[in-house]
Amino acid sequence: MIKAGIVGGTGYTGVELLRILVLHSEVEVSVVTSRSDAGSRVDATYPNLRGLIDICFSKPEIDELGTCDVVFFATPNGTAMRMTPALLERGVKLIDLSADFRLKDPALWEKWYGEPHLCPDLITEAVYGLPEMNRESVKTARLVANPGCYPTATQLGFLPLIEEGLISLDGLIADVKSGVSGAGRSAQVSALMSETGESFKAYAAQGHRHLPEVVQGLEDVAGKGVNMTFVPHLLPMIRGIHATLYAKLTGSAPDLQQLYEDRFKDDYFVDILPAGAHPDTGDVRGSNRCQIAVHCPQGGDTVVVLSVIDNLVKGAAGQAVQNMNLMFGLEEAAGLKTVALYP
Repeated sequence: MIKAGIVGGTGYTGVELLRILVLHSEVEVSVVTSRSDAGSRVDATYPNLRGLIDICFSKPEIDELGTCDVVFFATPNGTAMRMTPALLERGVKLIDLSADFRLKDPALWEKWYGEPHLCPDLITEAVYGLPEMNRESVKTARLVANPGCYPTATQLGFLPLIEEGLISLDGLIADVKSGVSGAGRSAQVSALMSETGESFKAYAAQGHRHLPEVVQGLEDVAGKGVNMTFVPHLLPMIRGIHATLYAKLTGSAPDLQQLYEDRFKDDYFVDILPAGAHPDTGDVRGSNRCQIAVHCPQGGDTVVVLSVIDNLVKGAAGQAVQNMNLMFGLEEAAGLKTVALYP
């Protein structure tokens, strides 16, 4: 059995990890940390886990976490990098669900996250954990940077077009929407249902911190610079990401449907919908799937890609477990073969 620890077990991402891992046949959750809830039972905070886990929250101590085979960081940005070196020295494999190891340029990280990076040497070692792009590298990694939710939906949507060199890389547009759980579980007025219900708005139009992550990933694929406009929006729903992606073809339109079906035919968690379809966030809710539809409106030179995920699963905890499975030589879909919730 793989002994797993979760640092930051009381946020939405942490409890989503618990929901998945307590039913994983190859995993024993042995440590769950929370400074505020240390000493209290995990299933007292989350009664949905009653009968499935029998431990208490503890404070995040290196010695205890160092007994694990794998540790997930479901923490605010800036926390994982403070504990990572000591845990790696103890031979623990790490999966960071925050942004601490996603950006390869320490100066860029400091610009977007507001503090110097404490272990820039490990940034270069960390593998960016989007399995559909970096599966083989994830298998041999000891430190994985789990992608953000917006970047997951956006990169998967653009990936086939960029790999085949079919679109202009100057002027890509990502119009993305998220449910309010993407803001986390901490109390904030902007995330209250009375503030978000019956309303819909864009935010961070001048620049969102996920933009450099998306651009970095797409530039790695393209081998050259990418210019993108990325505008996120907040939807009055709890879960889900919907990315509407726009690009210009540089030549005659190929069979885009076949292109996408061929590219992802071996990727269990990417579902290319039939031609003419429009994915719905409700159809992936609670699952680790990304559903994609590709359109070429009026047969012109603009490609519109629609990409949806559950931000807490394929956009966070589910993808982290997918990465863990690869790191430990398990079936990639182990513990993740769930059907989306309906309705």
